[in-house]
Amino acid sequence: MQLGLARFLFVRAILVASFLPQLGRGQAEHPNVVFIMADDLGWSDLACYGSDFHETPNLDRLARESVVFSDAYAASPVCSPTRASIMAGKHPARLHMTIWRESAARRGSRKLLHPVALDALSLEHDTLAEILRDAGYYTAHLGKWHLGAAESYPQAHGFDINIGGTLWGAPEAFFYPYNTEYRDYFNGWRYVPDLEPGQDGDYLTDRLTDRAIQIFEERQNEPFFLNLWYHTVHTPIEGKPEVVEKYMRKIARDNPKNHVNPHLAAMVESLDENVGRVLSRIEDLGLADRTIVVFTSDNGGYIGRCKLNPELHVTSNYPLRSGKGSCYEGGIRVPMMIRGPKTIANYECNEMVYTCDLYPTLLAMAGLSDRIEQCLDGIDISPLLTNRNASLERDTLYFHYPHYYSTTTPVSAIREGEWKLLDYFEDGRLELYNLRSDLGETENLALSRQSLANRLREKLDTWRKSVDAQLPEPNPDFVER
Repeated sequence: MQLGLARFLFVRAILVASFLPQLGRGQAEHPNVVFIMADDLGWSDLACYGSDFHETPNLDRLARESVVFSDAYAASPVCSPTRASIMAGKHPARLHMTIWRESAARRGSRKLLHPVALDALSLEHDTLAEILRDAGYYTAHLGKWHLGAAESYPQAHGFDINIGGTLWGAPEAFFYPYNTEYRDYFNGWRYVPDLEPGQDGDYLTDRLTDRAIQIFEERQNEPFFLNLWYHTVHTPIEGKPEVVEKYMRKIARDNPKNHVNPHLAAMVESLDENVGRVLSRIEDLGLADRTIVVFTSDNGGYIGRCKLNPELHVTSNYPLRSGKGSCYEGGIRVPMMIRGPKTIANYECNEMVYTCDLYPTLLAMAGLSDRIEQCLDGIDISPLLTNRNASLERDTLYFHYPHYYSTTTPVSAIREGEWKLLDYFEDGRLELYNLRSDLGETENLALSRQSLANRLREKLDTWRKSVDAQLPEPNPDFVER
């Protein structure tokens, strides 16, 4: 017995001694990843992206320490498809996830019928979280998920822990208990799990950050992937009252021209404050030199009316045209910044990138590119993060939203270099813009540059066929009025 125990202890000591150096190397080779995503945050909603009203000192500081992308795009003008593109590295059109979950099976009653889309991210895809978890990362999701019901929750897609991620796209309220008896925004009772116990006055954005910081502290000695997907600034537009008052005074004093909604401004400030808390705790724990931080949004800003004050729009995406739901720049162009141990600080990159690219890029930065075993639509853009002179061979991005929204009829779009074409399904209308000279997409050149418009439309159609994009269909019961 004693000899057997001695042999066991000796073998265990050898195994531990051989494992510890590997663990140390793994931590050095595999940086932490903190992925922060805002919901419905427009391209110009941050001061560092041109807002004349919102105050975002922490995100402005992150921008100074990051590679900031001027021409970054969400893969879709609405939330769930973009989130799927990040998790799977594939275009929403290829995934057949082109609209948010609740509307996936709704065909509508207008001139064209929506295609029936998938309402959940299929388990057949190797997600970003699965690859990182299998490589030894602790993986945590916090906040909005909206990629399916329970069988497709974050735990089913590679996350060790899920805090607050559900089938819903937004809470009923931003103050605890995050629901309300009035049902002002959504049908049915909603809740945000795993943030209990709470107290009256707790603000959802703050509480998600509290839990993120707790994870940093508990997991600081191992590589971790923290997916912090805030619900803000999605409706309900609900800022902290004292911050709303601050911006009301600022409007009266400064008379801003573009962003004039004090309620949204308060939400943006809370977002910024909490990003600052995240960054500060990473730095306090000595993790900054081995942590990648990504910040972006899932689509352009929502420009519908604000329920708290119907005279106000929720936001403005100026100088971009339109907003969430559309394939104009205001619907798909988003802020994006990436900071890592080796990234160039305070560098603005003008290369076209989009959310599908984050999957291969983060895996490359983590030294895990060899783990990718599925076809991707995104490409590794990490060379742009370390070399100002780097460029991408790709010169074209595609967008596909075969659905109706308050800002659009069913449409696909293509951007090739400085040119942008929109192809509308209802009437076959083409719109062509030169984004270099006309960022606001005000002058349609489809007739004056007809050969170019036709070539881009053919290229767009070839791409749609290559990814098996679903198309809207004529509605046989539609009566023109």
